[in-house]
Amino acid sequence: MCGIVGVFGNKNAADLATLALFAEQHRGQESCGLAVSNGSYIKLHKRMGLVKDVFTPEVLEDFPGEIAIGHVRYPTCGNSNEYNSQPHLVETLYGPVFSLASNGDITNYNQIRKYLEDEGVFFHSFNDGELLIRYIVNKLVYKKQTIAAAIRDLMKDIKGAYSTVFMMQKELYIFRDPNGIRPLSIAKLTDGTYVAASESCALDLLGVEWKREVKPAEIIRISDKGMEVFENDAREYRSGEHDHHCIFEHIYFSRPDSFEFGQNVYEVRKKIGGVLADNDKIKPDAVVPVPDSANFIALGYAEKKKIPYEMGLIRNHYVGRTFIKPDQTIRDESVYQKFNPLPNFFKDKIVVLVDDSIVRGTTLKKIVKLVRKKGAKEIHLRIGSPPVRFSCFYGIDTPTQSELIAHQKSHQEIVDFLEVDSLMYMNMEMMQRVVPDPENHCYACFNGDYPIKLEKEVFKNIEYKNWDFNDHVL
Repeated sequence: MCGIVGVFGNKNAADLATLALFAEQHRGQESCGLAVSNGSYIKLHKRMGLVKDVFTPEVLEDFPGEIAIGHVRYPTCGNSNEYNSQPHLVETLYGPVFSLASNGDITNYNQIRKYLEDEGVFFHSFNDGELLIRYIVNKLVYKKQTIAAAIRDLMKDIKGAYSTVFMMQKELYIFRDPNGIRPLSIAKLTDGTYVAASESCALDLLGVEWKREVKPAEIIRISDKGMEVFENDAREYRSGEHDHHCIFEHIYFSRPDSFEFGQNVYEVRKKIGGVLADNDKIKPDAVVPVPDSANFIALGYAEKKKIPYEMGLIRNHYVGRTFIKPDQTIRDESVYQKFNPLPNFFKDKIVVLVDDSIVRGTTLKKIVKLVRKKGAKEIHLRIGSPPVRFSCFYGIDTPTQSELIAHQKSHQEIVDFLEVDSLMYMNMEMMQRVVPDPENHCYACFNGDYPIKLEKEVFKNIEYKNWDFNDHVL
């Protein structure tokens, strides 16, 4: 899971892109980057760290240009270093310069990388985004294809999730994988600027005249001539009639003020809470969310049950999201810094504690322990998703099932591990009731029904040639 942004037609493109990236900071806190074009050349700046720390006013002053793309990274493919951060930049011997940023994960990465290396293409990283740009530029330079034709070939050959912005000196392209797994929206601002972003909340703060979601397999080109749409039938590139939007975007990843997959995220979360409540016989003294992604789930639960909704856990918002921390030790330490129970609130209360999901279980175990130490009489855990039993290969950091507590333990073993009085999840039937088009969503992390064939291998077992950190010319 990452966040991307693209801006076209504004002399302050870098500033607008930075604002949008800051709105998407929840999608990745490991690194961030910007590539900006002034019409003649593209300048790239990317560093480890948060948007506001990396893109200071002093840095942005040195980024003139009317086209920009940006990225905030949460690592799924490749280690945590600047080489794997985005955007990626490719210069050619023939003049054009290209840059790309993408959100998602490629399932046949190894196969496509080998094909490109056999074609003489060099890589600097193990990142999916670099694979996409190397593929496109190889088609442009050596196959003499148009960009639209290259992207169409990409959709035929490359499998997985990719919501993408791609630019050269004077044009911006926006495209999305045929399954529409990760979100992507485009907007036109009141001053005529075009902006694309992973989430609509990043567009709202910029003064939007109109906005819409980018369709699966759609290719959009923005140039001095305006916006041109290359219609693409997604069914030509995938098996089946339906889209496969990631249901976890609604459950956890996206900001509640975003509109994705045709739904308001906060409304979906409230529906999840209401469905949970309809199927629960517990009558607690209070409903308490694990903030922040579970806030609206707990609110929906409390409203349906007509039970007080209480913010019994206070979150320190200067600590990042613990699920997307790359290391377990760091995640554990972040829990204690992130949450603090209200003084004297939990004593002798029967509490329904609501969270969006259980992935590893380690964070929740520590939260339950905190609440128990504050005197809670009973703790009943309610989860706004089915058990996560299968790995995600489309942009979420669950590479092995050994990390997933619901794959390793029975229901009762999880209850004992978390030390709660009871535990209830959403089931699949309940989950599919909260969206109007359940057939258009991906539930692979719950049921193992993967919409895209899996070909990804463990990267460390692959011996890559052409490894050169210094060479960046195709």
